[in-house]
Amino acid sequence: MTPAVAIRETDVLILGSGGAGLFAALHTKKAAPDLDVTVAVKGLIGKCGCTRMVQGGYNVALAPGDSVERHFMDTVEGGKWLNDQDLAWTLVTEAQVRIRELETELGCFFDRNPDGSVHQKAFAGQTFDRTVHKGDLTGIEIINRLMEQVWRRDVNRMEDHRALDLIPAADGSGLAGVLMLDMRTGVPVLVKARAVLLATGGGPTMYKYHTPSGDKSCDGLAMALRAGLALRDMEMVQFHPTGLLAGPGTRMTGTVLEEGLRGAGGWLTDRTGARFMHLYDLRGERATRDIVSRSVMRRIRDGYATAHGGVHIEMGHLGPDHVRKTFKGMVERCADCGFDLAGGRVEVIPTAHYMMGGVVFGGNCGTAMPRLYAAGEDTGGVHGANRLGGNGVANSTVFGGIAGDAMAREVERGRALADPDPAAMEHALERAFSPLGRDARDLPAIREALYEAMWDDVGILRTAQGLKRAQETLGSLGDAVSRAGAPDGDRRYNLTWMDRLNLENLVLVSQAITAAALAREDSRGAHFREDFPETSDLDTSRYTLVRQEAGRLDISTAAVAFTRVAPGQSLLKDVA
Repeated sequence: MTPAVAIRETDVLILGSGGAGLFAALHTKKAAPDLDVTVAVKGLIGKCGCTRMVQGGYNVALAPGDSVERHFMDTVEGGKWLNDQDLAWTLVTEAQVRIRELETELGCFFDRNPDGSVHQKAFAGQTFDRTVHKGDLTGIEIINRLMEQVWRRDVNRMEDHRALDLIPAADGSGLAGVLMLDMRTGVPVLVKARAVLLATGGGPTMYKYHTPSGDKSCDGLAMALRAGLALRDMEMVQFHPTGLLAGPGTRMTGTVLEEGLRGAGGWLTDRTGARFMHLYDLRGERATRDIVSRSVMRRIRDGYATAHGGVHIEMGHLGPDHVRKTFKGMVERCADCGFDLAGGRVEVIPTAHYMMGGVVFGGNCGTAMPRLYAAGEDTGGVHGANRLGGNGVANSTVFGGIAGDAMAREVERGRALADPDPAAMEHALERAFSPLGRDARDLPAIREALYEAMWDDVGILRTAQGLKRAQETLGSLGDAVSRAGAPDGDRRYNLTWMDRLNLENLVLVSQAITAAALAREDSRGAHFREDFPETSDLDTSRYTLVRQEAGRLDISTAAVAFTRVAPGQSLLKDVA
């Protein structure tokens, strides 16, 4: 039985409290201090999500010799020409504004050179050392400062509230609000808002090895699909080449060992102790993430795997004391798992890390649904087929700030709150609450089957045969989840219920990833088809679009618009 729905009203509702969500809150309040702004998050504000877990840093063109044009070209070439170039240009130009805002207004203190200038380190796939950082714990520095500033302002907080579905307006004018679940009480809450930001983050936790925190289950992307919105580039799932391989029985497996290790000169070696990256790319360990991940998987498949099925990363040749000082967080994390990063070898394996695909959105972060905005990893188009390390947190903070400004402008125009569509409300409540009281079945077994299917058949090396096999498996898993229930004795922090809702979202988004991967019959960036290993003509590049219509996924493509530079050209020739 569904309890009565509580009603809340706010001017601006922000779903998520990572870099995008918190920046949006700050910018909204700065632009319009009198607006009622609410941040809703599945866990605790500033303590969950992925921005806090960022180790490496923040890409921005600051140093002499670097330029926004150079950063832009690295981003587009790294993205294999699938990027929305206007969004990529916004990223690289506004990153310069945002990094100064982080330091001078919000109090972030990044590492410095002896002359006092900001230190920028090397990251793979870039032609300039432009990654600003705070040791190897950059995300904690950024989120802590953002959280402090949000707490100082009159921002409403809805912690331990999970978003269930986007609820359209009864008059068809756009979004009315979001149906949420107060996890502390088990009571549904409809939050009516004049503007809503989707900033829940992606988080490919459907893979056997993954880096995002356990609360990430692609909730925003699943809600967008159910609302009929288009997702682009969903086949583009980034695998970080060096996820810690701590062995079975620990959640530490899959945790990222940051890219700065390879940027600083770290080696990847196989079980024989031999380096192998030079066999696959002239840049060796500093090749882009997609190339390094594929190379590692090929080395494993060719019989050179280490004891737990991965490869090694080695740093000792750089000097153990230097490594301990430069990568303090990484050294301590490895030591907790019994590895000596500074002087020994650490087992690693590629790990699902980031989703380049997401909701189609515009330069002001607006979407096809009026009053719904999106920013951060919930969106697609900025990174194209491959995200450069260090561009992720820049993406979140840049577009989070833009979304906050845009929502403030819209809400100040004074539109009244819209009434929700009753049929949509009823459907959303039925979907979320109907499992209660039914047999829970074996949710852990469903999750393990999802891990295996996505890792084996929709992972780093893909084929049509494997993708079709995954589609069949995912269909069966979707049926199994739909039949699965959860105990109804106590709805407060009902973890079985939460796990079942998580799995429903993960299976749906996995189906979108698989359908897009099957539709793209070439290899591009993070998407590699062994049966179509070549990259198609860049000049006629197209990106995939996935929509859910009448319960089925519809796949289409659209031409990439080369609005600033075409393949084979460069903006750098125009730079003095």
